Amino acid sequence: MVNALEGLIDRFLASSAEFERKLRAVRPEQWSWPTPCGEWNVRQLVNHMTRGNLSYVRLLDSGGAADFVRMRDADALGTDPVGAYARSVRECAGAFGQAGAMRRMLDYPLGPVTGRQALAVRITDSTVHTWDLAQAVGADDALNGDLVDWICEHLDDIYAGLPETPTAAETTHRFFAAPEGVLAHEASAQTRLLHRMGRTPVPGPRAGG
Repeated sequence: MVNALEGLIDRFLASSAEFERKLRAVRPEQWSWPTPCGEWNVRQLVNHMTRGNLSYVRLLDSGGAADFVRMRDADALGTDPVGAYARSVRECAGAFGQAGAMRRMLDYPLGPVTGRQALAVRITDSTVHTWDLAQAVGADDALNGDLVDWICEHLDDIYAGLPETPTAAETTHRFFAAPEGVLAHEASAQTRLLHRMGRTPVPGPRAGG
């Protein structure tokens, strides 16, 4: 798995840049619009992404799973959502770039993981939520093809050993939305990834999380 999950900081920055591009196009009236993640509107989704980055920083600084879950919905945006998100990306990338961070064992909510695996999960989360944001505000929902291909190729490695994963048929679906329907044989890699993550890649909000 080590070789499969190299170059992660660059991929994290690429996935975060894609999300930020969608975020910068959000109009004032769109912050309260629903997203494919049924529990969140646009602002709550952006807060989830921002708070998530900061929570990963805390994990690397000896934070624990209980704090990660407790702070999940705490406001991290203030009056400058775009700036807050951009800062969280820089902080997260910097934390994972520290010596030894990738080998450190973290008290992740789904179980102990190395920093390397945690960042791979974060990249996947960021990529999928980029689609959620695009769907919510009517933006171009085409994802970075290189990221999609990488995630699809390494999905089993990314979630290896975790008790709940989007790769297992028998899972609780507390953290990952369940796939619905059957894909067409010719479905694209993006469509297959979104389906695996419980998204229905058609216009309009759908269940997810």
